[in-house]
Amino acid sequence: MKKIALIASLLVSMTSLSSFAADQISREEAKHFNLTSLGNVNVSATGGTISSPSDLHDKLSKLADEKGGEYYVIIAAREHGPNFEAVAEVFKKGEK
Repeated sequence: MKKIALIASLLVSMTSLSSFAADQISREEAKHFNLTSLGNVNVSATGGTISSPSDLHDKLSKLADEKGGEYYVIIAAREHGPNFEAVAEVFKKGEK
């Protein structure tokens, strides 16, 4: 019984560790917390694959994660036909 509980808790913790995603913040928050910029990411798609603001935020968060960031600030965004496009700057916590 203890093995089952241990395995279950390990599976839950592995799932929660892999579910971290970069968060959208404001430019002021990035400056206030002295975050380190990692550069920009771009989202541009065709065929309606990014067809809502939530799709756009999900994609930006994923790209920021892949770049090693914890946060992103949207620099520019627009709706172009059935698609949303954006450029965001990616940040991580600064060195202490």
